[in-house]
Amino acid sequence: MKRVALLFSAFLLVSCGSSSSSTLSCSQEYWDGDVGTCLPEQWDVLDAETLRQRGVPEETIVGFQLSQAVAGQFPTVAVTKEKLASVVKPLQYSEANIRSVEVLEGYQQIDLKDIDIDGETVKLHVFSGQPIDGQPGRRFYQVSTTSGDVGYTITAVTPLSIDNTLEKQVMLMIDHFTLQQPDNEMTDK
Repeated sequence: MKRVALLFSAFLLVSCGSSSSSTLSCSQEYWDGDVGTCLPEQWDVLDAETLRQRGVPEETIVGFQLSQAVAGQFPTVAVTKEKLASVVKPLQYSEANIRSVEVLEGYQQIDLKDIDIDGETVKLHVFSGQPIDGQPGRRFYQVSTTSGDVGYTITAVTPLSIDNTLEKQVMLMIDHFTLQQPDNEMTDK
């Protein structure tokens, strides 16, 4: 149930907004000491303080939000971190997170495929659902992995129907998601 609650934190960010055009290249390398990724143009970092002000649970350690609305929503990517009771293999954690969201209202799997995160094969789970009654359904892109006894999940939330450019931007961030400090000293500054 905790995993479903964390999914709602990513959903909360979609409706909160900021303000322009997208590119498919990495315009900013992000690294905060725990997680890293590559941000396309027009994606803003939402720090912990901003997340708390928006009512997002503490397990969400960083968020990224497109500065331009798409179908009245601001696409968002959120990263959660959770302490596990013991060491869990990345694929095992990934599969457990897939099972945990299958109870989401209106859940429908769109795609499931292997993805490599830091040399470990886990699952990219693309699905749709309606986490909050009365709100439009959303499309989710989710990848979960571990580092020892800590679990990390990166979840993108978009409108149900998106164009190819937005999907490529989301996949750029997911494909570059890492728990390993890059050699080139990525920074969130």
